[in-house]
Amino acid sequence: MNPRAIACALTFAVCSTAFAAPHAQDASNNAQAADLGPNLGNYDYPWPVSHFEIDEPQGKVSMAYMDIAPTDDIRNAPVAVLLHGKNFCGAYWQDTAQALADNGYRVIVPDQIGFCKSDKPAAYSYSFHHLAANTQALLASLDIDNATIIGHSMGGMLAMRYALMYPDTIEQLVLVDPIGLEDWKAKGVPYRGMNAWYAREMKKDYAAIKSYQVKSYYDGEWNDDYAEWAKMLAGMYTGSEADKSKVAWAQAATYDMVYTQPVFYEFEQIDVPTTLMIGTRDRTALGSDLVSDELAAKLGDYPTLGREAVARMPNAELVTFEGIGHLPPIESPELFKQALFDALKTPRSESDSDSDSDSDSDSE
Repeated sequence: MNPRAIACALTFAVCSTAFAAPHAQDASNNAQAADLGPNLGNYDYPWPVSHFEIDEPQGKVSMAYMDIAPTDDIRNAPVAVLLHGKNFCGAYWQDTAQALADNGYRVIVPDQIGFCKSDKPAAYSYSFHHLAANTQALLASLDIDNATIIGHSMGGMLAMRYALMYPDTIEQLVLVDPIGLEDWKAKGVPYRGMNAWYAREMKKDYAAIKSYQVKSYYDGEWNDDYAEWAKMLAGMYTGSEADKSKVAWAQAATYDMVYTQPVFYEFEQIDVPTTLMIGTRDRTALGSDLVSDELAAKLGDYPTLGREAVARMPNAELVTFEGIGHLPPIESPELFKQALFDALKTPRSESDSDSDSDSDSDSE
């Protein structure tokens, strides 16, 4: 394994006009979100949704996904798979998916088991290995042998696990503000049990979701574009107590998954061509509400975490978005798409990493 890594951080400037005023009020700031159902049955995705049935010991579970053909109907088109974050659903990839389709890609956008339009079984082994295996089985059912995997937030953590399990199936790996670039437990974040996560999730509503996202994702900024996706999440918590409980338990289980199953110690083994994209204003850190203000201030330092991660990956490049938070595809979609297609047009091999690392490793 090549011990060196490309760490050339391409910095993009963002005008201040790209952001709303701090704490800008969306129209329904204090209103309860609409009841969208625990599986978002009352919310239409931008493309038709199909369902992949997975055989599990407790019976079949259904994994929702969108399969978007390239706009020009290209035969044998390259495939891009978009993996959603923990507090998001496949639909938020709409702009990115459309751009990929317009540029000749077939795009697969799954909702993982436990999320959004997919089933949320209570008795389920929620693990990154399991979700990665589900995703690989979905792609195999669609006769897809290899693909570019693009993951955001928790989807980035899942994408890394997928790359470790199925490296021969990946053309390129793109990680967009992935969580898991640090081990929160090792840094002092205490374990929060499933029951505690569940109780917290049962209290969740639009106001709580917005408050968290303003602080962690958008560094104090807010606008209607951000509100749309917060309302989608809140809409799964707005129905009956039974429906809310189903969503809350799946979310609690996946919080436990994120905390207890770090990929942080395996970065050196991720040797597929990788582009890591980081927003410099991102402060996302699991359990930051459980620690002192002093420790919380040290968590989620994405610029530093990004540099450290690519230094450990054999074939990685760092792209830094100045002035952007946790969601570059939403906060600055045109800038994000420019960086994404730049990455997709410049595939790298390990030998490329060797030749480039000496000249680029100190640039930012």
